[in-house]
Amino acid sequence: MARLKIGVMIESLRLGVRPGIAKAAELGMDGFQLYVTEGEMAPENLTRSGRREFRSFVASSGLTLSALCVELGGYTDEATVDHRIQRTQRMLDLGVELGVAVHSAHIGRIPSDPRAKERQTLADALRVLGFYAADRGRTLACETGPEDTALMRDFLASIGSEGIRVNFDPANLVMNAFDPVRGVYELADLIVHTHAKDGIRRPDGSKREVPVGKGQVPWERTIAALRDIGYDGFLTIEREAGDEPVADIVEAKRFLGRF
Repeated sequence: MARLKIGVMIESLRLGVRPGIAKAAELGMDGFQLYVTEGEMAPENLTRSGRREFRSFVASSGLTLSALCVELGGYTDEATVDHRIQRTQRMLDLGVELGVAVHSAHIGRIPSDPRAKERQTLADALRVLGFYAADRGRTLACETGPEDTALMRDFLASIGSEGIRVNFDPANLVMNAFDPVRGVYELADLIVHTHAKDGIRRPDGSKREVPVGKGQVPWERTIAALRDIGYDGFLTIEREAGDEPVADIVEAKRFLGRF
């Protein structure tokens, strides 16, 4: 059985963009994901020639740029949503120029009450972004975590756009007391990208991110479920905490390679 591709979130290496990409290649990664919300890679800071040069740099690295992270904090706040939609559209345009199809973000907690104002604000924003993305052959991949995956599935289905999909993060689910294996099956054909991250949830409800393989994510069953639904994309290692991120990422790659 073919192995899933293993990537890394460049920011997790804490080396900067180009040095991080070089390190990812040195570590034998298949690809990487990159934040484009601020700094040198933000659309407003990357000229046309800079975009061409960066695309050439990625090609020379031998790695695949699996996704852009367009995290702005969600789309539930009526006071900020228009600005966030516009910024996300610019990042989707950047994805077109860089040849990247997937753009991941936390969209904000989905209220369970269909009449909630925040839910309507979120739905309206995702319809705009979903159709904008689909028109350009892109997807906005909504990250799992704050809500049950059945609620997420039903809500995203109500958007009615091929441009809205899912970035599956099993650690976020575990840390919020949801079952990631069930989540894979519930979200199934919506999953276009994943984060390989781990975490623990304590009996008192507190939670903590830990190195991949050291937490409560049932990796063997989760990866088996991903294979079962036909997922053949990236497992992108993300390490948000810890004092030795490179060592943790090397160990995560070794651990995931077992599957």
